[in-house]
Amino acid sequence: MRFLCVLCLLCGSSFFAAALDREGFTITKYDLEIRLEPEQQRLGARGRITLRNDSAKPQKVVALQISSSLNWRAIRVDGKAVQFVSQTYESDIDHTGALSEAVVTLPAEIKPKDSVEVEIGYEGVIRLDSTRLTRVGVPEELAKHTSWDQISHSFTAVRGAGYVTWYPITTESADFSEGNSLFEVVDRWKAREAASVMILSLCVTGDSVISVLMGDVTRGVRAGSRSATDHAQSFTSCAEHRFEPFGTVTPTFLVASYQTESKPPLTLFSLSGHEAGVAKYAAAFEPASKFATGWFGKPSAPVAIADFADPHSAPFESGTLLLASMAAEDSKLAGINLVHELVHSAVWSPRPWVYEGLAHFAEAMYREEQGGRQAALDLLGIHRATFLEAEKDVAASPAKNAGQPLATTFDEVYFRSKAAYVWWMLRDMVGDDALQSAIGKYRAADDKDPKYVEQLIASSGKRDLSWFFDDWVYHDRGLPDFRVQSVHPWKTEKAVQMITVTLENLGTAGAEVPFTIHCEAGDVTRRLEVRAKSTATTRVELPGAPIEIVVNDGSVPESDVSNNVFKVAAP
Repeated sequence: MRFLCVLCLLCGSSFFAAALDREGFTITKYDLEIRLEPEQQRLGARGRITLRNDSAKPQKVVALQISSSLNWRAIRVDGKAVQFVSQTYESDIDHTGALSEAVVTLPAEIKPKDSVEVEIGYEGVIRLDSTRLTRVGVPEELAKHTSWDQISHSFTAVRGAGYVTWYPITTESADFSEGNSLFEVVDRWKAREAASVMILSLCVTGDSVISVLMGDVTRGVRAGSRSATDHAQSFTSCAEHRFEPFGTVTPTFLVASYQTESKPPLTLFSLSGHEAGVAKYAAAFEPASKFATGWFGKPSAPVAIADFADPHSAPFESGTLLLASMAAEDSKLAGINLVHELVHSAVWSPRPWVYEGLAHFAEAMYREEQGGRQAALDLLGIHRATFLEAEKDVAASPAKNAGQPLATTFDEVYFRSKAAYVWWMLRDMVGDDALQSAIGKYRAADDKDPKYVEQLIASSGKRDLSWFFDDWVYHDRGLPDFRVQSVHPWKTEKAVQMITVTLENLGTAGAEVPFTIHCEAGDVTRRLEVRAKSTATTRVELPGAPIEIVVNDGSVPESDVSNNVFKVAAP
């Protein structure tokens, strides 16, 4: 009889779990003590989380999720244990490809916008696991360099949800094999928890010399260290870290035997044998700092570059902490990485497209300073492929594929890649001085209106930018598609060579696009504003007979570049 009761409980809970609203609750506050045992690859956690009912109706059941390699040990409300059923829930938001989900029955219904505090405890191991990548066809070796998160006695590096769910979340399932499913789920979750607060007491137990790092969005990089002289054998060191608010930062911790080199606001954390890479970063700091400070202002938070044990690991950043191998660091890349983090330190924004977009835009400008405009456009081009397919889908069927507005998205594809282009196009339209002035006037505390940034730039550049922001920031209209519709070469009475050029934009977003007229005696470049599904015409004086016209130099992302070259017929 007891077996039948347990079976009924499990079956009933499973049915209810399938129907429950997994995104009905938002975790607004984390207050956790995390204990790491690197020798055992173990993580233990206990503490409190605050859940707010963001659904439209009262809720009594909540699904709390952690990595499938961790196990729920205790869940309490008001000091009393509550009923919960733990089950495996497949989701690629964790590197194992699954979550350990606790379907919790609360003591009472929580009304919309009301909150409840829940005590939790869980523990388990975090080992290297690339399951979610290998099962969709990523080669195992590449998958390990991408999904490098693990706790180990020699080197520990673990990212948060989206990589390893070492703190609780509440999301629907995300699947790498189903288009943009993973990005959409992560985007919704980050948007819901962008204003949430996390307070962590991170404790590490062991018997070796280590450094402990964690990126902190409000105070820069927090680093603690201890030495083997603290105790004869094993010992524990703890440090508090705060993420207030979460914003775009992914809480990430590292434990390693780092050597440090500091030149405020920069600290380099390197591993033995990587001295050459450290030297390149140290040499690149002064010019990178001069550039970043000149354009974006003085840094306001510490910046750190932390080394990888595996030189092939994919770089990652959390706040102003950048993880990148120093094994054989390219000097140009070192400078670009430093500029990126220094801009983050100088300009904080609650809007991801501003915070991340400016940092990536700064990378391209710094590359331009080193190698010219084409070198900068080549760097921007690396970002183009990451959002090109998604934007093509939007243009093909706007009603079916509602894209992510840049102003509100937390999708990294958009706020990193697309935003870099948006800032570059704004620079081309209003000029360096006007854009630099607008950035200098930006204050995160004043950024409460979605049009705040537009107004700053429009005022500095003395230009109406409402159409541009409407297409690129407030909505996702897709991409432009430029071509030369017609040309008319002619000469004035004084035999001056002229040409009338009409450009057509077949795409669904407008832009100001450069075009170059190649002539026998030299080239002429002009810019022309062409709105979506429209044409624009201009006259250009030439140094000689025109040969061909090339629309767009790569500074404006397009859905189709195969029609950008127009051969001018000989008279």
